[in-house]
Amino acid sequence: MQATNTILQVDALNISFGGAEAFTAVKNVSFHLGPARTLAIVGESGSGKSLTALALMGLLPKTASLSGTMLLSDSNTSFPLQDVNNTKAQQLRGKAISMVFQEPMSSLNPVMRIGRQLTECILTHQNITKQEAKKQALAWLKKVRLPGAEQIYTRYPHQLSGGQKQRVMIAMAMCNGPLLLIADEPTTALDVTVQKEIMLLMRSLQQEQHTAMIFITHDLALAAEMADDVLVMYKGETIEYGPAAQVLKTPQQAYTKALLACRPSAQQKGERLPVVSDFLNADDMQGTKPVAAKLHTGGGDTLLEVNKLRVWFTENRDLLGRPLNYFKAVDDVSFVLKKGEILGLVGESGCGKSTLSRSLIGLLPIHEGQVLFNKEDLAVLQHKEWRRVRRQIQMIFQDPFASLNPRMTVGDMLQEPMQVHQIVPPGQLQKEVLRLLDTVHLPAASMKRYPHQFSGGQRQRLGIARALALRPQLLVCDESVSALDVSVQAQILNLLKELQTEFDLSYLFISHDLNVVHYISDRVMVMQAGKIVERGDAEQVLKHPVNEYTKKLVAAIPGK
Repeated sequence: MQATNTILQVDALNISFGGAEAFTAVKNVSFHLGPARTLAIVGESGSGKSLTALALMGLLPKTASLSGTMLLSDSNTSFPLQDVNNTKAQQLRGKAISMVFQEPMSSLNPVMRIGRQLTECILTHQNITKQEAKKQALAWLKKVRLPGAEQIYTRYPHQLSGGQKQRVMIAMAMCNGPLLLIADEPTTALDVTVQKEIMLLMRSLQQEQHTAMIFITHDLALAAEMADDVLVMYKGETIEYGPAAQVLKTPQQAYTKALLACRPSAQQKGERLPVVSDFLNADDMQGTKPVAAKLHTGGGDTLLEVNKLRVWFTENRDLLGRPLNYFKAVDDVSFVLKKGEILGLVGESGCGKSTLSRSLIGLLPIHEGQVLFNKEDLAVLQHKEWRRVRRQIQMIFQDPFASLNPRMTVGDMLQEPMQVHQIVPPGQLQKEVLRLLDTVHLPAASMKRYPHQFSGGQRQRLGIARALALRPQLLVCDESVSALDVSVQAQILNLLKELQTEFDLSYLFISHDLNVVHYISDRVMVMQAGKIVERGDAEQVLKHPVNEYTKKLVAAIPGK
């Protein structure tokens, strides 16, 4: 591929760590990018995607060594990014090259108002007055389609939703007209409708300003929608590089084929998902398509029956402390979950999905209604009685790192709940821990390690092992695979299906990824503004929706 009218030219980029026995994390990577064009860099965690982006931004850690060339050019000047010193890099960042990070909350200053952060960004790179900077900032808040720009300008980050914060980050990245915009997993934690809005927004602003964009993602459907060209990375190396239509529709390499195959699709429902190892041989990167294995889909007696559940939060009180009005997070919700069944729950952020799940396991107070678990009403339980019930209902959280104790070894972490609930005699605890680790396909040596020593997918397996330690009947999975690479996600989904079959488990499976929900669920409920607006068989609801809101969610799925 020949570079013409090039904004960015990267040749033979190498990034390594260590001294004499250096580990090379990015190996001989080359690509180029023109104005108003998008390059998607795809691959699993650890493939070198984000390190490549950090190298372009001049944000590599001091322990890193870099070789190769990275030339950023406009019509008048060229900037050899590999040679710029820290002062020059600071001048370039935000002006010539900008970045939108995956997690906007960790990128925005929590103690500064949105307006001040945006005007500060403008004033740093433009020789204008504070009044002019404020005018520009308000114009950009409107340009990124934030309703009530004047109100947003005065708010703090915690007062905005995830989608709103991501729009602010885009405004900050684009407000100085950069030559190059790097978007590192900018929509991973967003629901499908907000994700679609953010992608359309970025694309329209890019075309308006003729900005070159690097879009880093593990979602190949998103890459197909956004990118002109695709670069596939594996263990720091370029596996495949070329036009998006060519790479994603007729991939030549086994690894690219594997990434495409790992993504759940309608055709794979009820079958084992292929994983990367099915396609790859460590020596020659060759592989064959795996034979699909039919898995169990459940049904049976009623395990959980929810009747007219209401979870309300007091918004205002009178002088005597009596509630004046409520925020109705969950409002008059009823459903049934059968033994051995997987019930999917979908909806946009803020619709009440997580509030519902937390009320079911006693983490949030119930305003009204019944939660009948094995015919016992959990809504009227006293606090001390929940200890008995929680042995039967466990939760797998979205972020396993935040829910695992960083100071406890895996062995101690798995033994503790079994000791509290006397699951096995003390002499058999270690044997049971080893059985649990084997169940979630982790080695016995994991016992002596700490959570930070595992990858994201491995930590999610630990979260599942901890939930299984109490031998529950019901697992509540709250966005438990949303932040994982497609290959790791496939492994975890296969594992959940295996465990369902082996232990006759039931799941309430909450996710904003409708492809995943369709693949794993027997039935699906769609939630909007605290209410269930559609329910039924997964195939019927997500392939032939009746409700207008459900139709909107389905239409926003990447690749539709």
